[in-house]
Amino acid sequence: MAENERSMTRRVIWFALAVVVVALVALALRPQPVEIDVAEAMRTEMRVTLDEEGETRVRERFVVSAPVSGQILRIELEPGDSVVAGETVLATFQPVRPALLDARTKAETTARRRAAEARLGRVRAERSRVASELEFARSELRRIERLAGEQIVSEEALDAARLNVDTGQERDAAAEFAVRTAQFDLAQIRATMDPTYDDGTPAPIVMRSPIDGVVLRRLHESSAVVAAGEPLLEVADPTRLEIVSDYLSEDAVRIDPGMAVRIEDWGGSEVLHGEVRRIEPSGFTKISALGVEEQRVNVIIDFVDGQGAWQALGDGFRVEVRVVSWESADALVVPTSCLFRHEGQWALYAVHDDRAVLTPVEVGARNGLQAEILSGLDEGEAVVLYPSDSVADGVRVRPR
Repeated sequence: MAENERSMTRRVIWFALAVVVVALVALALRPQPVEIDVAEAMRTEMRVTLDEEGETRVRERFVVSAPVSGQILRIELEPGDSVVAGETVLATFQPVRPALLDARTKAETTARRRAAEARLGRVRAERSRVASELEFARSELRRIERLAGEQIVSEEALDAARLNVDTGQERDAAAEFAVRTAQFDLAQIRATMDPTYDDGTPAPIVMRSPIDGVVLRRLHESSAVVAAGEPLLEVADPTRLEIVSDYLSEDAVRIDPGMAVRIEDWGGSEVLHGEVRRIEPSGFTKISALGVEEQRVNVIIDFVDGQGAWQALGDGFRVEVRVVSWESADALVVPTSCLFRHEGQWALYAVHDDRAVLTPVEVGARNGLQAEILSGLDEGEAVVLYPSDSVADGVRVRPR
């Protein structure tokens, strides 16, 4: 009897051990949850921007150049110095002495001078004749007015006499103008024959600032001989700044005048605001850093903030511009890293009861980091980030 009880006890123990072993083996063979990164769908502000580097520049740049060939005296102004329109002397210029005339040119000029002298004599004689006729018309008018007072002549005769005086005055003024014109022509021809001024030295030319502003660049510092038209200084108004940014042509067609712009990475701690003023109608080819030819289009941007916000900026400063093409203050967004294409549409894995659930969604705007969800997902739902091949519909998952 006791032997049977001991045998039964051993069977029960072995059976229990077998059950435990089977349970342990089954537990060991059970698939483990896949570790995942998760994020939460939330409602927040979202915007889509077109980003590019930009450069500030003054709207109106005035280049002061040498008016004629000669020697420019030392320019004392420094870049950044203030200038006042019509008052500040930018540069003093000493023209070169006129070249002496060769025999042929001198003969031609002498002939033109004699012709001008003859023309002046003719118009002076004409002026004398017209003046005499005017004086006769005036005396005739006085005589007719006296006779008209005695009612000896008609009103028509009086009107005709007055008309003759008026006509004579117009002819006299025209003759005077002709004399002055002939005098100027003769003086101009004589000036070309005389290579010096009264004291034998050409008078210096003083160039003054055309605007109120500052000196941007000084292209010549020391005294030097320069040719006519050679740039000397650049002046501009630094309070009238704009931004130019060259966008890829496929991005430029998505930009319209009036779009808001965020200006970042300009050196200050705050984000500046601007507005697109113009998209230039002509593009150009630019070689990228990778050696690829790109078609670029200049986009011109105005500052919206007051000058106090960006007064530290100057001409040619680098900034980062973000043209806002779309924005929403209350969009349901998820990270774009959770989205993938499935059967021709967007989908993601939502997490329900520790399992990944394949969820088709309708995606709206995207900005590279976030995507707007129009339907298929609710606020607060957890989604799988960077889903690997181990994640599938119904697979148990566990957040890292």
